Amino acid sequence: MRLNRFLSMAGISSRRKADALILEGRVSVNGKTVDGLGVKVNPHSDKVFVDEREVVILDEPVYILFNKPKDCITTSDDERGRTTVMDFVKVRERVFPIGRLDRNTTGVLLLTNDGPFANGLMHPRREVKKTYRVALEKPLAPQDARQLESGIRLPEGKTAPAQVSYIPGGKNMLVAIVIHEGRNRQVHRMFESLGYVIEKLDRVAYADISYEGLIRGEWRHLTKSEVRRLMVAAGMETGKT
Repeated sequence: MRLNRFLSMAGISSRRKADALILEGRVSVNGKTVDGLGVKVNPHSDKVFVDEREVVILDEPVYILFNKPKDCITTSDDERGRTTVMDFVKVRERVFPIGRLDRNTTGVLLLTNDGPFANGLMHPRREVKKTYRVALEKPLAPQDARQLESGIRLPEGKTAPAQVSYIPGGKNMLVAIVIHEGRNRQVHRMFESLGYVIEKLDRVAYADISYEGLIRGEWRHLTKSEVRRLMVAAGMETGKT
């Protein structure tokens, strides 16, 4: 992998700051000072030092897609003994969820041990899209759909414009909504502000990653192609690994 990504994954700095460290001559690989960008290292065999201190990555980066079921807490552990995502996702590495889903919200949840990757995806400036399937207790009026699309005023401020569409066969009580913010219970609160109660909420996609092929409670590792696409969405250079 590229040296600046290695330093970022090891928690030394961001990639941009890692490039600065390299250009300042503070980084060496296998005993030789690196004086240019674009150098690649093998995290298993190369010895990397910053200011004469060795840098290591304790775990290989892990990227996981989980189809979250209902009644499951989006945390690594719960002091009240409730079911968490980690009761389903069993891996050797210590991973954590990227963002949160409410206890009874189902669908796409990403987990990783790559901090910069997670932070990039969650950063508001990146505007990474999240798509939800919403089941309402009554039909969504066209004027309310337009209001959702123009933004809803919540106590902390107006939401960004959303994309709203009716799902065929749902009698206007089944809709899809795409947002790119991550406020607490945002979709619920947007609909509640207009007088609607959400009966079921399912996140069907994060960026362009869906849970297709996974039943509730199942998980899998993301493919290299999926990781690259998400890295691009997170603004992590070109997403090359």
